[in-house]
Amino acid sequence: MIRSALMNVMTAAAIKAGRGLKRDFGEVENLQVSVKGPGDFVTAADKRAEKVLYEELAKARPGYGFILEESGEIEGSDKSHTWIIDPLDGTTNFLHGLPIFGISIGLVREGQIVAGLVYNPANDDMFIAEKGQGAYLNNRRLRVAARRDLSDALIGCGVPHLGKADGHAQFKTELAAVMAKAGNVRRLGSAALDLCYVAAGNYDGFWERGLKSWDMAAGIIMIKEAGGFVTDADGGVDMLGKGSVCAGNDVIQRALLALIKQA
Repeated sequence: MIRSALMNVMTAAAIKAGRGLKRDFGEVENLQVSVKGPGDFVTAADKRAEKVLYEELAKARPGYGFILEESGEIEGSDKSHTWIIDPLDGTTNFLHGLPIFGISIGLVREGQIVAGLVYNPANDDMFIAEKGQGAYLNNRRLRVAARRDLSDALIGCGVPHLGKADGHAQFKTELAAVMAKAGNVRRLGSAALDLCYVAAGNYDGFWERGLKSWDMAAGIIMIKEAGGFVTDADGGVDMLGKGSVCAGNDVIQRALLALIKQA
């Protein structure tokens, strides 16, 4: 495990926010039967978790800036450090009572992602990574999968939802190209966890467009520290700026990237 002061700060904040999400997740099942559904309740849970994360991290590292899914950008006096936070990645899963969601915390130092954490309160899976220190799930060191043949690979993806209708046509073209070559494809609904699953070797590769920085900041360093390769969907290195990602080991990532670029 990584025992640094920075990681202690990040894990403590995530665990505290996770307690509230775990409690709220237990209530979601009771709300499924109502006509209105648990939408407003889940929005409130999201905001409560973000408030806890902001307060805990601001107290531990005063002056650091924030990019928050719900509250936007908060400039800090320390211009070289920025927290990038998604308090509830996989909101739709949470809303429907599916235990595939997580808190995502990334730290950027002078433009480089230097630490990441993704925590799923539903099963207590804690993924952590720090630059030069490796990536871990709980106490287990992570390495990307070693498969070299796309026909044996399990590839993760993200599907544009109803509000992203302009991305549907491109996704369907890319999906057809990947399905023609890859062993199988999955869509789980949490980009932060999807990227961690690449780092852990559960997925051999992953791609998605239309992401925000808080969806992937933590996952990007997770994969790099697990020996994997990450680019944006056009093959560049501006994942956060472009809002897209393509990841895997050296061979699978190149093969997957070639497929989606040609689609």
